[in-house]
Amino acid sequence: MNTVIFLKECRAELEKVSWPSKEEVVKSTGVVLVTVVFFSLFIFVTDSLFVWLLKKFWELAG
Repeated sequence: MNTVIFLKECRAELEKVSWPSKEEVVKSTGVVLVTVVFFSLFIFVTDSLFVWLLKKFWELAG
């Protein structure tokens, strides 16, 4: 395929894209960050609980 034709087709496709506004990007980024922090804390607390439980079981066995 000719490179010029390929680039023209790429440009034509990019003109069809509906790009989000700055406000939409900022709001979406905020939602992603809050979600990541929430699930990170959830996994941390859950992991800490399992470690604590395992230590208690090891103390009973040993």
